[in-house]
Amino acid sequence: MISIGIVDDHKMFLDGLISVLSNEPDFEIMFAEHKAKNALLKIKEGQPDIVITDISMPEMNDIEFIKILKKDFPEVKILVVSMFDNMQSLKDINGFLLKETDKRRLIDAISGIVLRNESHFNGAASSQSVLEFNKSILSKREKEIIELIAKEYTTDEIALRLAVSKNTIETHRKNIFFKLRVKNIAGLIHKAVHLGVIK
Repeated sequence: MISIGIVDDHKMFLDGLISVLSNEPDFEIMFAEHKAKNALLKIKEGQPDIVITDISMPEMNDIEFIKILKKDFPEVKILVVSMFDNMQSLKDINGFLLKETDKRRLIDAISGIVLRNESHFNGAASSQSVLEFNKSILSKREKEIIELIAKEYTTDEIALRLAVSKNTIETHRKNIFFKLRVKNIAGLIHKAVHLGVIK
């Protein structure tokens, strides 16, 4: 029996994951939490074989949760399942899959990681890696503009503050939205927080 802990702040995905994994006779879900801090408390009470988590959670930016998990509970395997694929690699996790991954591959990854000590990584990520958001995709000026947008400055106000034209700011905004793969300001702020661009 493989014991599993799940951490994800998106309720719909969390409920879906519970539904899929609960139907597997060899899987046991020990806990399912929306917050990383709550998950850490549950793990202290009883360690699962593997924790499935999204790397982008509001109260713990980037890979803070994973770092704490590996430091305090080194025997627990970690599988990151995220909607973001613009990441660079470090070390410490056992697998990374996109949320669009089909359930069969997810189930195989869980079994492989726990039972055979395998690594399961989507795309170009290496088997020696832990993933974090690749902040280098943003220029210094783009980060500056994101910070001003987060402070509710208008395009005209940002242009005036940075002593550039309104068209220049509009071009930067388009590039930022393209690089971060967001469609609106709410999405931009959400992802910028997880990137650590804004606090």
